[in-house]
Amino acid sequence: MINKRLLIKNLLAHNDENSFYDKKLRLNLSLKEGKAKFLKHICALSNSNPNNNSFIAIGVRDEDNAIVGIDFFDDSKIQNLINAYLENPPVVSYENISFPHLPLGKVVGLVTVHPTNEDVSRLRKNIWKYYKGTVFYRDGSISMPKDIPIKRPDLNSKTVEAIENNSHNNIKLTLDGVFQFMNTHKNYSPKYQVFKEYFVVCWAGKEKKVKNNSYYSRVDIELVNEQTHLFYSVFDEVAIDIFEDKFKITEYISLGYDGTHKYYPFESVSIIFKNSTTYEISTELIFKPPVFAASVLDFLMTKNQMLLGKLKEKRILSEKETRWLNELPTTYLLCYLNGYLDALDLLHQSKTLLKEFSKALHQQYKDALRIIRKVRYN
Repeated sequence: MINKRLLIKNLLAHNDENSFYDKKLRLNLSLKEGKAKFLKHICALSNSNPNNNSFIAIGVRDEDNAIVGIDFFDDSKIQNLINAYLENPPVVSYENISFPHLPLGKVVGLVTVHPTNEDVSRLRKNIWKYYKGTVFYRDGSISMPKDIPIKRPDLNSKTVEAIENNSHNNIKLTLDGVFQFMNTHKNYSPKYQVFKEYFVVCWAGKEKKVKNNSYYSRVDIELVNEQTHLFYSVFDEVAIDIFEDKFKITEYISLGYDGTHKYYPFESVSIIFKNSTTYEISTELIFKPPVFAASVLDFLMTKNQMLLGKLKEKRILSEKETRWLNELPTTYLLCYLNGYLDALDLLHQSKTLLKEFSKALHQQYKDALRIIRKVRYN
């Protein structure tokens, strides 16, 4: 099994950006431009490497290859975006890879474009300034459009195979990963479990007992064999169930207003381990949004606009208004889930004000967008 942290290091150490490897400082799929550029690179890497894996490392500074990291990105529906916009789409995986020097919650995103023997990939429809039918290829370190599809030569298979072979895991790397996790999370009761005598899963979180059931907040979970973070949540509640060949995570999200919050099951993720040193991850959205009366939703929308207006004018908030403000991303989320679609635009517009007010409120903003993104994809 490939140690993904070691793979990223080997890519950075031995290869500048080329026809099978690219690096980015960040990924922005909330804007059309960001989606279009991401699709362009996926299309180009797939077309330039029909017989081997291609990679994009996200969270790497271009000038000096410094690993600066990005926020954890847990959107498993990225394949849906690729399928929607590309003809003959490649299979693409996205993984969050931990590095010891990065702050908790920061990772390197590793995109793997798997080989395909299908026809060339091309845009299925217009997006941003790229037109339907456009075909992209890698020209050195640049993804370029081509008017006519060209024969895809097999130039990189041996090089990629050598890099991957040099990135395989061993007992020392696995043990180092377990010890590192335990030391990093020692304040949150870290645990580990071995599956099929090969896979090691570590997890940690603040445990809470409710009627003989354990729930965790501030959860961090890692498949140590690959240094891959499988789940990360700061404010949500998570239940963990362990079976002989399966590690199951059920996420709950807190929704409500004016202190009347309830937890709702949101998503379950099952990591299923097989005898052939392989595993698969199954994700199921189990969320049923709560329904609120139109009068309540109108009140929340009006209240949020009043609060943002006061923040913009730098006016002092009362104790009650401060409590309301700390629920603003959640209440905009509630309104959106109940059909008030303009709540999403208003939430986007609030980003700068919320970020300036507090780090916790900005994190709530990001969590609300994550939930919206997942619901929309499904």
